[in-house]
Amino acid sequence: MLKYDIDAIFTVDDVTNKIREAILASGELLNVSVKGELLGFKRHSSGHAYFTILGKETRISCVLFRSNASSVILWPKDGDEVLVRGKVDVYGARGSYQIYATALLPLGEGAKARARELLFKELSAEGLFDVRHKRALPLFPGKVAVITSPTGAAVQDVIKVASLRYPAACLLVVPSLMQGAGAASEIRDAFAKCASMEDLSLVMLVRGGGSRDDLDTFDAEEVVRSVRSCPVPVITGLGHQVDRTLSDLAADAYAPTPSGAAERVFPDSNELKAGLSGFMRSMTAHTVSRISKSFLTLDNSKNRLSYTMTRGICLPLREYLDKAYSTMKTNMAHRFSDAEQRLSSAAGSLQNLSPLTVLSRGFAVCRDDRGRMVKDSASLKEHQKIGISFRDGHADAEILKISKDELTGAR
Repeated sequence: MLKYDIDAIFTVDDVTNKIREAILASGELLNVSVKGELLGFKRHSSGHAYFTILGKETRISCVLFRSNASSVILWPKDGDEVLVRGKVDVYGARGSYQIYATALLPLGEGAKARARELLFKELSAEGLFDVRHKRALPLFPGKVAVITSPTGAAVQDVIKVASLRYPAACLLVVPSLMQGAGAASEIRDAFAKCASMEDLSLVMLVRGGGSRDDLDTFDAEEVVRSVRSCPVPVITGLGHQVDRTLSDLAADAYAPTPSGAAERVFPDSNELKAGLSGFMRSMTAHTVSRISKSFLTLDNSKNRLSYTMTRGICLPLREYLDKAYSTMKTNMAHRFSDAEQRLSSAAGSLQNLSPLTVLSRGFAVCRDDRGRMVKDSASLKEHQKIGISFRDGHADAEILKISKDELTGAR
């Protein structure tokens, strides 16, 4: 009868736990990237995705839970070469190990091309690439955010071009990975930082040159959506002369290189000065021309006004004044003639009433010794001295006798 060491006997659960502990202790399998051929990709109604990746002689089962499966576009099919990122763990219910994936990426050119085409159609249907939604770059940018690697050549190119062309530029470098694992999420977070910046004029998304595979990050859906949803205009300069990424198509402006993007963003100050000088000359000439035309117009208006005043106002007024003067002169002559006649008549009347006229007809004026006029004989006395005034002289007399007038009966 065989004898067994009781201490060496494990349960199934014990073995499973020890395998899990060994995996955890090594640490190497907790964050792995595994490439292989995709087989049996299925998306469950729960939202989880299940598939297998094949090596030359082995295979590994994989699961992509709903929280991560939503980021995978519907392109995988059997035979595609893919890259799976995640952790290796034991699935005790089946007594097997599997990869708990967090990302599923295409590797083969055909698969990547299909994935890119499907994403392009999906985002086009949403209007992310519609040229009507593109915004114009500011003519004179103030604060400019540059999303790029802080140690790469791209940021130096941008700084150099900005300092030469537009020294007044204010650059804010927002550091981010530009390729490899985690680059897409870092770029997304960088755009989120830019969205919270105040007084930002635009965002530049730039990187240095490299292979086409290095641009896969900029075909990622989260990067493309971040570009399009940015609250300020975005320009890309991803260092590739031939291929344009989906981020290039979503951006408001595009340049093949970081330097080219900077030249589109920052105006040349020397050209601005020359253009301003030319504008000033043009404005001066235009102003002088307008002033000259205004003076000519003013002279013409003055001449027309003078003619109008002379022919239309002054002449009729002069004729009116001449007529009024003539009428007034005639009326005054008549009035003077009437007044002269009345004056002559009054003078004649006064002349008839004048004492001299009376005296000239033979009458005389008598005054007593006190100079009082003697009006009748009753006021006289005999031997009284009197004075008699004639028209041409005076005589002194003495009353010798007072007798009664035959006409009046006075004594």
